[in-house]
Amino acid sequence: MARPGNFLSIIIAAVALSSAEGAVGQAACADCAKVQSIRFVEQEGKASGVGAVAGGVLGGVLGHQIGSGRGNTAATIAGAAGGAYVGNTVEKNKNAKSYWVVKLKMDNGEARSFTYGSRPSVREGERVKLIDGGKRLALIAN
Repeated sequence: MARPGNFLSIIIAAVALSSAEGAVGQAACADCAKVQSIRFVEQEGKASGVGAVAGGVLGGVLGHQIGSGRGNTAATIAGAAGGAYVGNTVEKNKNAKSYWVVKLKMDNGEARSFTYGSRPSVREGERVKLIDGGKRLALIAN
């Protein structure tokens, strides 16, 4: 018959062995992370001046078609100013950018951010794995 001390030693050894197997089965994942935040960013476009110049010329030409004498001069100046403003605004709107910023906390503790052109399919708090260096995110089980 086994002695009580030997039985206790066997139980301790079995628990230690099962703990070691669990640690080996949960190998660290270098590309795994938890989603910390997802936010939409709208960046105002930059104007190069081309829109303002083109709008000013077009506005000046259209303004010159109105009235005669001093009225014609005032309409030309007003048309050029209004056209420049509209042309500049149109150029800035055309150059505006919008994107999604996803902040991750990697399993190794590092914080990383990625930008995407469309809304990612993951949500805050979910565990993900980076695919293709972060070009895509794959949902993984917690």
